[in-house]
Amino acid sequence: MGSLKDRIREDLTAAMRVRDEVAKSTLRSVLTAITKAEVAGKQQSTLTDGQVIGVIRSELGKRKEAGEIYAGAGRDELAAREGAEADILAPYLPPEISDEALGSIVAEELANARQAGVEGPRAMGAVIKAVRERVGAQAEGSRIAQAVKAALAGS
Repeated sequence: MGSLKDRIREDLTAAMRVRDEVAKSTLRSVLTAITKAEVAGKQQSTLTDGQVIGVIRSELGKRKEAGEIYAGAGRDELAAREGAEADILAPYLPPEISDEALGSIVAEELANARQAGVEGPRAMGAVIKAVRERVGAQAEGSRIAQAVKAALAGS
């Protein structure tokens, strides 16, 4: 199978064939965001699947936030559309790691940091980096940071 970007393009073509307007507009906007990320900076590059997942995660977050704002303002129709767009993007992300598995990885990396002589708040950055390398795209950065803060507070 090709890259994640290719899969999104194929799904866009399929959405166009069946005239699914929500899927079509959502996938087009994601491809636009990916292209913007590729041409940002001084030199154009092709994003890896991991970087594309980051863009999709960002776009998904925008839809969830917009849906909450619309729902809070009583704009149920717009909130439903944002929710539908979020449902279209969710399958492109890898499954989330469980809280228990994340907690055990954080505990292991915290123990490694202590063995290296780094403790307390100074260990936070190193532990977050190590956990992020181990879990990859299976957990958002904010979720990792929260787990590390909780583990540091509990120790």
